[in-house]
Amino acid sequence: MRCPFCAKLDNKVVDSRVSKDASVIRRRRQCQDCGQRFTTYERVEEMETYVVKKDGSREIYDRNKVKAGMLKALQKRPVSIDQVEEFLDSLEASFQERNLREIPVRALGEAVMKKLKELDAVAYVRFASVYRDFRELDEFMREVKDLLAARKDQPAGS
Repeated sequence: MRCPFCAKLDNKVVDSRVSKDASVIRRRRQCQDCGQRFTTYERVEEMETYVVKKDGSREIYDRNKVKAGMLKALQKRPVSIDQVEEFLDSLEASFQERNLREIPVRALGEAVMKKLKELDAVAYVRFASVYRDFRELDEFMREVKDLLAARKDQPAGS
């Protein structure tokens, strides 16, 4: 494994942890040359899943693309990267369990919005405004009002 700091190949594993569902191994490594520590993730290479876009074209599902969209919405919000990684792991596991070779972009976006709604309301609205392509302030306000109404309907402590 190449060190991301100095690009040398000489490093050692200082800690390994298995994810809750045992599908990923997280390894902390230390470069023998520069001493910096970095993290790698090891997971089984699984069958490729394609995202079917609105225009009917297909592209290979890209975890990093979904993660980047979530992190953009979660910027400066109190949600950990581990929570995002756990969601992505469970999302990808559901693809495998259901033997999905293709997933509509709409279903993928809705899954992300559902999770963001659970994690952080502000991040949810940020993501929804881009994903649903709000063009008017009224659309944005309607989404916020729906979110507030749903929160009022929940029992206290939820």
